[in-house]
Amino acid sequence: MCGIAGFVDLNLSSDENVLKKMTDAMLHRGPDDSGYYFQNESSFQVGVGHRRLSILDLSPQGHQPMEFGQYQIIFNGEVYNFKEIRTDLEKEGFSFSSNSDTEVILKAYSQWGKEMVHRLNGMFAIAIYDYIGEKITLFRDRAGVKPVYWYFRDGLFMFASELKSFHEHPCFKREISEEGLNLFFQYGYIPQPYTIFRHTHKLKAGHILEFGVSNADIKASKYWDVISCYNQDKLSISEEEAKTETEQLLKSACEYRMVADVPVGIFLSGGYDSSAVTALLQSSRTEKIKTFSIGFLEENFNEAHHAKKVADYLGTDHTEYYCRQEDAAAVLPDLAFYFDEPFADNSMIPTILVSKLAREKVTVSLSADGGDELFGGYEKYLIAGKYHDRFGQFPYRKQMSGVLEKLSPRRLRLNTVFPKSSERFYRAVSFLKCESPADFMGSFQKFFTSEEVNELVHSGSGQVFTGFDDLEYLSGGLSDLDKMMAIDFKTYQQDDILTKVDRSTMSVSLEGREPLLDYRLIEFVSRLDPSLKIKDGNRKYLLKDITHKYVPKDLLDRPKMGFSIPLERWLVEGFRDHLEFYFQPERLKEHGLFDVFEMVKIKELFLDGHSYLLGKVWTVLVFQMWYDKWMR
Repeated sequence: MCGIAGFVDLNLSSDENVLKKMTDAMLHRGPDDSGYYFQNESSFQVGVGHRRLSILDLSPQGHQPMEFGQYQIIFNGEVYNFKEIRTDLEKEGFSFSSNSDTEVILKAYSQWGKEMVHRLNGMFAIAIYDYIGEKITLFRDRAGVKPVYWYFRDGLFMFASELKSFHEHPCFKREISEEGLNLFFQYGYIPQPYTIFRHTHKLKAGHILEFGVSNADIKASKYWDVISCYNQDKLSISEEEAKTETEQLLKSACEYRMVADVPVGIFLSGGYDSSAVTALLQSSRTEKIKTFSIGFLEENFNEAHHAKKVADYLGTDHTEYYCRQEDAAAVLPDLAFYFDEPFADNSMIPTILVSKLAREKVTVSLSADGGDELFGGYEKYLIAGKYHDRFGQFPYRKQMSGVLEKLSPRRLRLNTVFPKSSERFYRAVSFLKCESPADFMGSFQKFFTSEEVNELVHSGSGQVFTGFDDLEYLSGGLSDLDKMMAIDFKTYQQDDILTKVDRSTMSVSLEGREPLLDYRLIEFVSRLDPSLKIKDGNRKYLLKDITHKYVPKDLLDRPKMGFSIPLERWLVEGFRDHLEFYFQPERLKEHGLFDVFEMVKIKELFLDGHSYLLGKVWTVLVFQMWYDKWMR
């Protein structure tokens, strides 16, 4: 795992020192080595830089930037099938001086151009500079495991694995994006391609971006999309055939991700996804796989004892740590630095802590993210259907929502007298606008409804953005479950879950790998009948049935908890001073983005025991911490 950064400067305002600063801002992503390439021409400057975390071919032969012919490459990630691709290239006459996947990617590009991306199975953010063709080409993996940001304004094009690199260039303008701000307060993260800054973008998963150096031409193209997978005809196979093929693909995906020249472990929560990954790998090995879990002293949030039972049954080398309030408090000041953007998924705290735990023994850890989105594991998929049935009975729903919007409790100052009723009011207005279960899913997982954002956050755009703009491309014949899973894959999974895991693992120089996001598995399972995912209300039916071959059902069959922390108690107790500091009226007022009176009132009501405001309070706190770090 590594960090990449680079620029094309048509104003000749850059130098190699700027390139080094941009690259070395991501030291945590690659502490083992660094490399820089800088080209200074009469009409442009090009720089590409790399921080290396050595995983494959630990020798200097894996150093980047790597050159071949007219190309320079910098690469973040892993291509798991690089040996097969290398064999194909050797048949074409290529020879290799290293055992790295980087050299394979570079020579594959020289042979097949950008079409080589279809051959890659892995997680990757790749930048290739063609100094004869005067073009930089960026690639992002299909599932969006590895991040790529890019910026273009006034003749300066930049790209990097993390936004913090851009801050090191003197011409970067830190202006808050209205769209990004609006989206963050709705969802607690910022969906691609938006970011918190103007003129700054996330390269979409499964996309390629080409930047012409001489003419500043930017062209983005899509090479893979999960919606295209779901839109295909369903497979006409039996349940047993589906189970057999899924299990084989799972085994292959897991084994691919064990390839490394450094120690590898697994995050084990004790749930079905991580237990399946661990069981499939341990069952074919005599040596004990290292597994890691985080627990909490608060029983309502603790799954560590379940993970320990699974680890004992499978015979892994298990390590667990019980997170205390003071552990979380120690992490809190660093969140804004590592996440770069406002990010409100509080499970980032235990994810950082379990990453620290794993890094003491391994350099790579497998994570089982993606199972809920692929196999139908979230309860919200069932709840969304129930809400749709209930609210769908209301006549003239849209007209009702329009009338109710004008009766806003905050505008009438009724929210201070009836706070809980006001909260339900905004939710009801939002639900009345929903047309499908997918709309409901998007609505009830918001921190602030779009109506509340327009009242409380002075973004200036007035935009109501749902994040579900791809819904129109989903086939009309698809089930509601397939639609919700496809949307989740492209929104919540890519920009919340995968962002959380990447930044958390990379904060301690640990490579995280995601076997359940192998594109072969996604392409197959997306074409299975939805009844194999949720059957008679039994969520994740197919994956559970496979896992029970390896782990007894009574060790796993329990209510789903999710990976969360006792945040409410910690905010009221250990984090209280932190909360009060960032909610001071003068600090809320300084950027001019909030209705200060209402934000203070939300905090006061929360501290008075209105726990349903937890998400709102945490979202504002996270934003304030981010602003303090990056905008002051």
